[in-house]
Amino acid sequence: MQKIDNLTLIKRAKEGDNEALETIVNQNMGLVKKLVLRFKDRGCEYDDLVQIGTIGMIKAVKSFDFSFNTVFSTYAVPLIIGEIRRHLRDDGLIKVSRTIKKNGIDILRKKEEFEKKYSREPSVSELASLTGLSIEDVVNAIEAIAPVRSLQEPLNDDDSSTLANIISDDEAVIDKLTEKLALKEAMKLLTEEQRQIIFLRYFKDLSQQQTGELLGLTQVKVSREEKRIINYLRKAL
Repeated sequence: MQKIDNLTLIKRAKEGDNEALETIVNQNMGLVKKLVLRFKDRGCEYDDLVQIGTIGMIKAVKSFDFSFNTVFSTYAVPLIIGEIRRHLRDDGLIKVSRTIKKNGIDILRKKEEFEKKYSREPSVSELASLTGLSIEDVVNAIEAIAPVRSLQEPLNDDDSSTLANIISDDEAVIDKLTEKLALKEAMKLLTEEQRQIIFLRYFKDLSQQQTGELLGLTQVKVSREEKRIINYLRKAL
């Protein structure tokens, strides 16, 4: 029997063809099992992680964006990893080190001092500067202590929507966003221009207008691309 390509199966699955969905999952089960091996010895049975990874695979089929012009396996990797990591985290199988907890306490203290002085929340980059930590360490500590939120900056210069509004859902996607491995895989699918937009907006704290001027884009173009990127990351993480 001839193997049907992934894109054809995805189109059918999106139209409600359950047989096509089952086929594409079976054809890509090797990818799930390969990724599960990264999480061995975490206190969870291999077969259980395969089942969890399969859920991520199904989510990848349902949310696959043909406009990204990428192969399905590349698109599916961050969703599979994210689903596994969420399961391990929610079951308390991922332990937080004392160092990260200590960093989290320091971040909370600096955050409160900043808010009292400037009457606003500090950005991630400002927290990094205040604590002497890298942005990556700040993000990891924020994930560990949970209460800290630094995602309240408006997505549009003339809109009240925030990053938190866009990426929030019933599965706590804000926490997933900070999962380093899944985010790294997801970012690989973005174009160079899209990565620059994210870097300038959320690591350099520039406005959409300033970002557009640096990249030779209009504010409207930056806004449109930013929403598209965040929508993809929300699905992927």
